Amino acid sequence: MAVRAAEWHKLPIALTELCINTTLRCGQSFRWRKSAEDEYSMALHGRILSFRQDATHLHYRAIFPSSLPTPPPSNAPSVVSDDDTLALVQHYLNLEPSLVQLYEKWAFADSNFKKRAPKFTGIRILRQDPWEALIGFICSSNNNISRISGMVHNLCKHYGPLIGHIGDEPYHDFPTPEALADPKVEAHLKELGFGYRAKYIAKTAQIVAADKSLAWLEELCNPESPVFGQEPKPAGELELGGREGYRKAHDELLALHGVGPKVADCVCLMGLGWSESVPVDTHVWQIAQRDYKFGKGKHSSLTAATYTAVANRFRELWGKEAGWAHSVLFTADLKAFSERVAAKTEVKEEVITVKKEEEDGTEKTEDVKKIETVKRKRVKKEVDEPEQQVVEVKEEVLTRSKRRRAR
Repeated sequence: MAVRAAEWHKLPIALTELCINTTLRCGQSFRWRKSAEDEYSMALHGRILSFRQDATHLHYRAIFPSSLPTPPPSNAPSVVSDDDTLALVQHYLNLEPSLVQLYEKWAFADSNFKKRAPKFTGIRILRQDPWEALIGFICSSNNNISRISGMVHNLCKHYGPLIGHIGDEPYHDFPTPEALADPKVEAHLKELGFGYRAKYIAKTAQIVAADKSLAWLEELCNPESPVFGQEPKPAGELELGGREGYRKAHDELLALHGVGPKVADCVCLMGLGWSESVPVDTHVWQIAQRDYKFGKGKHSSLTAATYTAVANRFRELWGKEAGWAHSVLFTADLKAFSERVAAKTEVKEEVITVKKEEEDGTEKTEDVKKIETVKRKRVKKEVDEPEQQVVEVKEEVLTRSKRRRAR
């Protein structure tokens, strides 16, 4: 498919306000792929969108097909005229709030956040397409990020419209509900390794395509965080269990196949814009036990009541962005980012015999232990930086000493 030539543009933004190396890899979206060294690309809204970042700027590029693919991607404009890529980037990356101020607010409210967050700055909650978020998190059930990404890639490859290529690599947009509602989809997805999730995806697609529509799903969005192209509106005051619109969206999602409380909360947070939504999975439950005194008494196991209690506790701490703050701690707990703080210490000992001539002409022999400590510490890698290395040398005089007259 022919594509229109694209140039790179840049947007000034500090790494404390956005870190794409973390945000795009922490289990929110499952379609970003490395298209070059330190470059991420994905088909989005009828174009291939690419990001790379340095210490002061986000660099972005959009590659458009010369004509719209058939079938067109979800929410694609009928004709690509004015390039709205900058607006799309700002919307998708949720760049309006000051992240530094939010981190300061969350750290002031919570000493545990204050301790852990400095190594994981720049994490933003993406404003994803609700339909993509719904299907992506149905795939997440009892799964890991790498395998979920493979499943979502297969969905796009087999059922999504081809937008274009970077080199020889094809990029497909996310499939429509109608594309996944075909009666043959379930069997094919099982062949592709989706397991029981194949049925959930096919059934949910059939419900959305035939009974409800994408408009129904988009109406569940937080009015303060609507889909791309719509104006924000007030969403009401936060209550302990979340705002009324959040609770309504959560309840309606639970009626779909393959959607339990955790999946519904993931969709609410990362697809519908309800930032007070707190998905509680095994990682978050471990965090709640380790750092927030859950795991005892009536909350000794992750029951439905405990799930709600954990979410409410985080909403009490962090307010209406509780889901965003919790995602920072979730990311800090992922094995994929364990290299962020990994210290290695090497100790080398060497004993050296030193001879000294005293004033009276005698010779003094001392054993000196030389201890060399090399500390290598990996910290958050935002740009290409070498490993930090500290060398400490300490000398210790041992007790053995003997004198003899010099000749």
